[in-house]
Amino acid sequence: MDNLIIEATKYTPKILFDSENHQLDIIGETYPENTAEFYAPVFKWLEEYLTNLQDEAVTVNLEINYFNSSSSKVLMDMFDKFEAIIKEGKNITLNWIYDKENESALEYGEEFQEDLEVLKLNLVEK
Repeated sequence: MDNLIIEATKYTPKILFDSENHQLDIIGETYPENTAEFYAPVFKWLEEYLTNLQDEAVTVNLEINYFNSSSSKVLMDMFDKFEAIIKEGKNITLNWIYDKENESALEYGEEFQEDLEVLKLNLVEK
């Protein structure tokens, strides 16, 4: 499976999904004009990747400095996909990476953690 690489813009994060090393990174800010359009290829890739996932441990690193409400929904949709895979016995590590100077980023991570059932969100200070 090919990797997914989307370079960052002023409004969108850098996305590096490495299928060989099972590491998924989303880095930057996310407030695209059309959130559904921007994330459509991300979810398409993710669906195929997760469907073909065997026993590999997956690491997801989110280093998001700022996001809007529609991006927040997208992140929760992504977390829901990860939770469904965990319930099937797969191993996913989710890291929320935040700058210690950015209290809001830490609070967002804590709020996402409260909404998760089986997926543990690790708060990682940068």
